[in-house]
Amino acid sequence: MSKKRALVSVSDKTGIVEFVKELVNLGFEVVSTGGTKNALLAADVPVIGISEVTGFPEILDGRVKTLHPNIHSGLLAMREREEHQQQLAEHNISPIDLVVVNLYPFKETIAKPGCTFEDAIENIDIGGPSMLRAAAKNHQHVTVVVDPTDYQTVLDELSNGQAVSLETKRQLAAKVFRHTAAYDALIAEYLTEAVGEEEPETFTVTYERKQGLRYGENPHQKATFYKKPLADESSIASAIQLHGKELSYNNIHDADAALAIVKEFEEPAVVAVKHMNPCGVGTGTTIEEAYGRAYEADSVSIFGGIVAANREIDEATATKMKDIFLEIIIAPSFTQEALNVLTTKKNLRLLTVPMNKQEKPEAMLTSIHGGLLVQDEDHYGLDDASVTIPTKREPTEAEWEALKVAWKVVKHVKSNAIVLANGQMTVGVGAGQMNRVGAADIAIAQASERIEGAVMGSDAFFPMGDTVELAGKAGVTAIIQPGGSIRDEESIEMANKYGIAMIMTGVRHFKH
Repeated sequence: MSKKRALVSVSDKTGIVEFVKELVNLGFEVVSTGGTKNALLAADVPVIGISEVTGFPEILDGRVKTLHPNIHSGLLAMREREEHQQQLAEHNISPIDLVVVNLYPFKETIAKPGCTFEDAIENIDIGGPSMLRAAAKNHQHVTVVVDPTDYQTVLDELSNGQAVSLETKRQLAAKVFRHTAAYDALIAEYLTEAVGEEEPETFTVTYERKQGLRYGENPHQKATFYKKPLADESSIASAIQLHGKELSYNNIHDADAALAIVKEFEEPAVVAVKHMNPCGVGTGTTIEEAYGRAYEADSVSIFGGIVAANREIDEATATKMKDIFLEIIIAPSFTQEALNVLTTKKNLRLLTVPMNKQEKPEAMLTSIHGGLLVQDEDHYGLDDASVTIPTKREPTEAEWEALKVAWKVVKHVKSNAIVLANGQMTVGVGAGQMNRVGAADIAIAQASERIEGAVMGSDAFFPMGDTVELAGKAGVTAIIQPGGSIRDEESIEMANKYGIAMIMTGVRHFKH
């Protein structure tokens, strides 16, 4: 009876020598290629070179070595079909029982600073995916391993039962097709971006599992957290958790929202988020001062909230944060003294995210039942806007500072959205209402006596003058909004009536 044959060709050589030694001990003969063959020979593992099987040398700088009938026939032959066995015998081809392959490091290559297009192309594997797909297709007869973490599973079954079970083979085959699909998706994404194709006829993306979640938005919904293969360092997907229990589905959503808002500010800033909306935003000369203002903005809603800061958390700030129940604190770093204070709360999650990294623009994906919506992220800022001032009065310098705060925050509030702010903090937030007057009512009520001298930001234009009139009666002195309504003149006249300075940006910030 002929020996069982394993074909081994890996870029990631983690654990490969030990694994193959065990295969040899179990009676396998091993066929290998290039660098893998050399690593095995250096460890005194007996190896058959791929050229001995194909009768053809490795050529074209290794681009062609396994693409040969002697390899793929050995992978694809069905053992129960007599004609397949006869054809193998006729051409003196040995069947291959076990394939261990992982692929050229395309992801790692394009992640390197200064990676050229030529470097990327050269790291597209051809023979590897072909062998994997062939073996996975014929998994009833061939065990195929693409992940070093599966080596021990295969060895355990080979040692105990002298054969890998069909169930395990099928699971490994499924992993192979996930792996090759992800590999191809990353290549497709890279090349699509390189040629500037904005609306490809098919849209294929890949993500890697970061962690399982206890449940989704609600306990009856299953959920998992996936990360982009080359996610920005300054994202929640790349955050480092220093303390606290695992993040939940809702934690991740809210943390992402808080991080997006706090990145809008260059000065020290703190953002508190509840249910995907900011409940308080504060700025200051120090992060302690900024946190105090974010807390003061809505001292009720911040309870149980997610807080993001764009500066290191020091002991003084940590001591104030400890006084209330918070789910998460996100910052670029924490002093050791701050950690000593905050880690006394065992369930409080502490995350670090670098805030000074240049973000790469990426598509926003929103699933709908049966489909997917794809759009650019809303990176449009006030510096990009074509600002006009249609009212009789222009904003004062202090009002301009407050308007900037309101405009940065309202962009991240669920529509219809109204934000009231002064130069250092939000004082009222009206979110997710079916009409703009309703959003303004909520923001004004929340602001209470703090509204005197505050400014208003609106994510979209006013369809009529009623919201402006409401703002004027409440004491708002300046408004920033996109403009563009057929009834803009009504809003302008109302602003002039109450001495309000109105800024029009020409850009709306709907957020559904």
